[in-house]
Amino acid sequence: MVDSLTFMMDMYESIHVLTAKDTMQAWSNFQQFFKRLMQYYVAKSTKNVIFTAHVQSILNENEHVMERKVPIKGALKANGIEAYFSTVVSARSMAVTDLANYKNSLLTITPEEEAIGVKYVFQTRLTKETVHERIRSAMGMWSQQETFIDNNAQFLMDRLHKYYI
Repeated sequence: MVDSLTFMMDMYESIHVLTAKDTMQAWSNFQQFFKRLMQYYVAKSTKNVIFTAHVQSILNENEHVMERKVPIKGALKANGIEAYFSTVVSARSMAVTDLANYKNSLLTITPEEEAIGVKYVFQTRLTKETVHERIRSAMGMWSQQETFIDNNAQFLMDRLHKYYI
């Protein structure tokens, strides 16, 4: 697990870009570092790799909506870092009452969560409220009832294995 991609890329910038004599070349290296990581190490790995990243909410004034994305600098910003992943879920805190219509075997609300009224979940699919986020997965991987599941990475890995194998 890489926790977090956001921090790793910020550290790369601090160590290699900001201290470089040729910052133009250093920004190119920044982009290539990430692409090499994804193409040579992650894609060829026999291990499961999970990346976490911090998100940023930005007001899209033209459409009057909030968009959430992983902030990244340099040329990688154009496509967005999420473009390199086939499955992107969002970790969020939800009111227990908002989860009532999403009962499924991967969503268990404990007595403690019921008492405080909040549950931490993974959102696996877009909803009309989150249509401007970059959540995605293969079609049919998650049912509509499974839009919200327990915040449990093993549930994600099990589903990916079941779907692709």
